[in-house]
Amino acid sequence: MKVVYITLGSLSLALGILGIFVPLLPTTPFLLLTAALYFRGSPRLYDWLLSHKYLGPYIRNFRENKAIPLRAKIISITLLWSTMSYCIFYVVPYLWVKVILFLIASGVTYHILSFKTLKK
Repeated sequence: MKVVYITLGSLSLALGILGIFVPLLPTTPFLLLTAALYFRGSPRLYDWLLSHKYLGPYIRNFRENKAIPLRAKIISITLLWSTMSYCIFYVVPYLWVKVILFLIASGVTYHILSFKTLKK
């Protein structure tokens, strides 16, 4: 069973890292899932994840404070809207798809802004 947890945790980690660069792919839920799976599958990988220079503080801050740093909010929303705007105005030909993309972007923006802002 440990192999399954480690495999799923690694897949979740890959999706979480990919979510840093792909606006509609959520980063935080995948990283939190990774932590939970690594906790059950491998204490060594769990410790590595929490002590990671970039991902560790992000996971700990979110788990402890339920907050997202201001910089992460700004980057996420900027990437989200720049990507969606490009798709809406230059890629998608159908009005109904444009409306759906706008609604998705609005919902994701609301979701990101609904979390407290982490103060250093």
